[in-house]
Amino acid sequence: MSDKKQPNPDNRKNNVERLHDMIENTQQKLQDAEMSLEHASPDEQEIIKRKNKNRKKSIEAMKEEMKDEMAARRKGDC
Repeated sequence: MSDKKQPNPDNRKNNVERLHDMIENTQQKLQDAEMSLEHASPDEQEIIKRKNKNRKKSIEAMKEEMKDEMAARRKGDC
């Protein structure tokens, strides 16, 4: 018997819901960070702004991926 682990099969059944949760969580982090800007030092503000820029890009990418997953679900691919 082999000790090698087999990779889990690709299960896309809950990807839309998972992506939706990830988008909501990222949006909440973005909002929390925006609120903290007024109490942050100039250096911290730059870091927060950079992170929020990345968060916005991530949100857009996740939204596109969610659209793809919804289309795949409608076609019966998952």
